[in-house]
Amino acid sequence: MTQTPILSRDQSTTSLAQPRIMDDLDQLEAQSIFILREAYRKLKPLSLLWSLGKDSNVMVWLARKAFMGRVPFPVMHVDTEKKFPEMYAFRDEYTKKWDLDLLLGYCPPVEEIDPSLPPAARSAARKTAGLAAMIEKHKLRGVIAGIRRDEQATRAKERVFSPRGAGHRWDVRNQPPEFWDQYATPYEDGMHIRVHPLLSWREIDIWRYIERENIPLVDLYFAKDGKRYRSLGDQDITNPIESNASTVAEVIAELETSRTSERAGRAMDHESEDVFERLRVAGYL
Repeated sequence: MTQTPILSRDQSTTSLAQPRIMDDLDQLEAQSIFILREAYRKLKPLSLLWSLGKDSNVMVWLARKAFMGRVPFPVMHVDTEKKFPEMYAFRDEYTKKWDLDLLLGYCPPVEEIDPSLPPAARSAARKTAGLAAMIEKHKLRGVIAGIRRDEQATRAKERVFSPRGAGHRWDVRNQPPEFWDQYATPYEDGMHIRVHPLLSWREIDIWRYIERENIPLVDLYFAKDGKRYRSLGDQDITNPIESNASTVAEVIAELETSRTSERAGRAMDHESEDVFERLRVAGYL
């Protein structure tokens, strides 16, 4: 990535001091902050999905940076009631520490979900219905989500500002172009915009940023007894991977040589090939 020199706030153009070089993390951070500010300017009411995982914690951190230390819109947890106890403890602690306005909603039972879906996908799809109910309840025009293109092939098809039609459906084959960081916000009754500030980030970028910024995380990401969670979801459909990485630096070192998919521990990703796109089209997170 091209390195761009930038002047610090206290540096004049006549200063003899060397300008600070903007590295790749600075550029990703600046792009994400721009996206968050554009979403706040264009879309109201607006909310940020907080799943309590590494990506959404980075997203909350970026939102705090973007708006002078406090997130100016609610964060939203769509609760399946099947998360790990450590995740609920983290939510309660950092809602207070970060002074977040938390919107909490619950998912319907699995019996109400499409029975044609494979078991793990059917369980995960509860979040689709839970999110739809929260969007309708709070009449949201914008929902900020922490997806990344490198995480899963279907997510690579997303736009930064991605319209969802009536019924929360995603028309993957009819999305607006995004040239020169110009983000379209079409609006019709019943639709909303999904905003993806982390779309250009990679998993290793997330971890390098966590290390640089010292961002708090649920400790399940770090190895105990030779295993850790690389991706966090519900207890019954998420499995740990073999690992001895017990610090952020060790996780980064592990990722530099790993050839295993980030979502290898997600049961849903081992079911039918098109199930993830089926869920995304229907409004999945």
